[in-house]
Amino acid sequence: MQENDKNGPIQDDEAKKRMRGDLRSNREEAREMEPSGEDQPEPYRDPQALRTGGTPEGMTSRDVELRSEIAQYLGRHLYPTGREEVLDALRAEHAPDRLLEMAEGLPADQRFTNVQELAQALGLHTESHRS
Repeated sequence: MQENDKNGPIQDDEAKKRMRGDLRSNREEAREMEPSGEDQPEPYRDPQALRTGGTPEGMTSRDVELRSEIAQYLGRHLYPTGREEVLDALRAEHAPDRLLEMAEGLPADQRFTNVQELAQALGLHTESHRS
């Protein structure tokens, strides 16, 4: 035999409404950033801001962004690859027109074993290797 609740259906509904309100208020509080503790450094970077720095020697930030974007559209499975496969993959992934225009300038007879070689063929600077 089941134990009877001490509350009736009306009290249960009221408790659910209170609980929903508590859950919503906790959710809203969680979105607010808490200040740093006394022994912790102050945050100084906006997470939505454009990231700077970390550009490898020999490359511009534009080179880094373009190479990264090309790599995202092509993935790793495509290599080794040629010009036509690159164009087909970019079209299939609905890449921006500017990337397609760049890829149309690739030499038709060359094969690329990785995104680094592809970026070089596109005229992008690549990082200098350290000795």
